[in-house]
Amino acid sequence: MSEVPLSDMNLDEIDRLLSKWEEVYKKGLLTFWLLLLLHERAAYAYEINDAIQKISQGTISADNNSIYRALARFEAMGIVESDLRQSDIGPARKYYGLSEKGVLLLGKFIQRNILLFETPLVAKRIRTILKSVESISEED
Repeated sequence: MSEVPLSDMNLDEIDRLLSKWEEVYKKGLLTFWLLLLLHERAAYAYEINDAIQKISQGTISADNNSIYRALARFEAMGIVESDLRQSDIGPARKYYGLSEKGVLLLGKFIQRNILLFETPLVAKRIRTILKSVESISEED
């Protein structure tokens, strides 16, 4: 495969392709980040987007409608539970937390899909790619 010098590449095109890829990738990851948050602590729907942005280091965000739909779907599936709690300001809020079934589901997902990146063969491939990116950047 021939190497194309970085100066000849259209970096705007790379950024555009990356944005499209991340858009699809992130839609699939909202469930992961939402369940991860609800495993750590109970939360009400309105605060969830900010909390997900924080724990995902700004890589994931979702509109409130997406979060409400996901919570309703997860509650119907039995992976999320909710309860009404009094608020210091305003009406009672519905707090969501991960059920035992949700904890098991999240754990299985992490074992099957996240820890895979720590396996020697995959980790080695990732490091190789990052070294290639570094060497391309240094040539520029």
